[in-house]
Amino acid sequence: MLLLLVGIFVLHITTVILLLAATINNAWKETNIFSTDIWGRWIQMNGQWNYTDLPNTYPTGYLQAVQASSVLACVFSGLGLLVFLVQLFTLPKGKRFTFSGIFQLLACLCIMIAASIYTDIFHTTGQESYGPSFILAWIAFALTFISCVIYFTLRKKTT
Repeated sequence: MLLLLVGIFVLHITTVILLLAATINNAWKETNIFSTDIWGRWIQMNGQWNYTDLPNTYPTGYLQAVQASSVLACVFSGLGLLVFLVQLFTLPKGKRFTFSGIFQLLACLCIMIAASIYTDIFHTTGQESYGPSFILAWIAFALTFISCVIYFTLRKKTT
């Protein structure tokens, strides 16, 4: 059981790190001359990368929804980790992982919403490619979903 709990803890830490990297890193969309994330754009001029604001053509409401959902996914996953550690030592068996599972489910939904909106609204032309942060967001979605399922499965175990 100890190895299982350590594995779950490592999985949860991994998802938090991936969510933070996907939210902070500047590579949701890339070409040879620019790299865009949900906060700004880096343009290569004269061999140097320069930070600029996002284009005015970006729909502000959708952009704010992607930003908020990404940040909320990080917050929910971080809270889920803290709740996991607290529940491990305070609650009786059979009730331990309910809140951790709920927080992971919320994080899973938030990052899925962020990546889905970004795909539908901001990646409409085929000229740019998806960047590593976008791919990390989808990997984090899968891992948060897996950890959510594990938490709800372990909740039912009483031994």
